Amino acid sequence: MMKKMIAVAMAAMLALSMTACGSKPASSAAGSTATGSTATVEGLKEAIAEQPALLTSVGQSADVEMVKVMMDKAELKYSIDNMSDGSDLGDAKTLVLAIGGSSKGLGAAGIDADQEIARVEKLINAADEAGLTILALHIGGEARRGDLSDKFIAPCFTKADYAIVVKEGNKDGMMTELASKAGIPMDEVTSMGEVLTPLKAAFK
Repeated sequence: MMKKMIAVAMAAMLALSMTACGSKPASSAAGSTATGSTATVEGLKEAIAEQPALLTSVGQSADVEMVKVMMDKAELKYSIDNMSDGSDLGDAKTLVLAIGGSSKGLGAAGIDADQEIARVEKLINAADEAGLTILALHIGGEARRGDLSDKFIAPCFTKADYAIVVKEGNKDGMMTELASKAGIPMDEVTSMGEVLTPLKAAFK
């Protein structure tokens, strides 16, 4: 009897110790766990986006063209405007952000990184105020990380409703941390080709 009471007491102390240390159970849902941190996010449970959508680049990289291809494959109705500042959202019900910085793309557009960030923030605020669903996609993997691309990631996650990222681009858990802080679902896929499935599933 005494041994049983001691075992129960030890189990209770262990549970209290884990709570005090901030330990969390591992999530069984699709999503992501940030490397080297306690941040976790769950994947999307049900469709949240409606058509038509407005697709825009965030950083003027060629990744927006890949997202365009995926949206075509998913047979989604959308328009594309890589310079939209939200002054004319048309009949869009969803804003799709293709995140990835390109110095060459910015140069071709005649703008710098700060001007692009200002445009995107204005667009996101306008979309949020208009009640659009906002999807943030980072599909370029590790190649779309670095000083330039990283500037564009946080502003997109701030008011996003859902994020899809390629695992190689989230090795440091930065996007998991941002999604966790914003309280939004995020799905992490292993390759660009796998983005199509969660993207299509996000639309009603």
